[in-house]
Amino acid sequence: MAYLGEPVPTVPQPWPSGPCDRSGPWLTTAPGPADRTRAVLFGRDGTLLQDVSCNGDPAMVHPTAGIRAALAALRAAGFALGVLSNQPAVARGMLGRGQVDAIQARAELLLGPVDVWAVCPHGSHDGCACRMPAPGLVTAACRALGLPPAHVTVIGCTDSVIAAALAAGAHAIRVREAGRPPHPACPPCTLTACPSAEDPAEAAALLLRR
Repeated sequence: MAYLGEPVPTVPQPWPSGPCDRSGPWLTTAPGPADRTRAVLFGRDGTLLQDVSCNGDPAMVHPTAGIRAALAALRAAGFALGVLSNQPAVARGMLGRGQVDAIQARAELLLGPVDVWAVCPHGSHDGCACRMPAPGLVTAACRALGLPPAHVTVIGCTDSVIAAALAAGAHAIRVREAGRPPHPACPPCTLTACPSAEDPAEAAALLLRR
């Protein structure tokens, strides 16, 4: 599938194998229609939710501006939805699985159902294959959805999320991180050419215009 008329190149990397090969990313899935052919994966902190460092408190979960409308429009158009997140605070002993699950449950209460949550619980020195910018988290989410990466678009605000998408063979749209001032404008993707949008709502509109 070509995005916006142009194929998006992958970024092959010699990603290491390591603890992730044994423990894997944390995946939380929900049953959905079997006939969906496209999906959107959102970066969690700064794109789907306001970024709160090491957050394990559901009361601190606040959706970013425009994300409710973006998710609703994508669901109505038949897209499967997922969320990607590096959570190194787990590896540091600052968060547990229950706290991560509680954040996800609160987010779904506010934003509606999500088909797959994909979380890397490893630290930067664990040598795993799922910590973004490695592609493993994206590919795991795609497998959970039963879709090839070429049918998936990742919307994120950081280099690591965009790099993971492209390395996995998915498409990417770069958005401005929530809370950052609108000027200067959202920087272009520095890793390879990819579309950019001001916020998730604008990114969703790009997809829906196809």
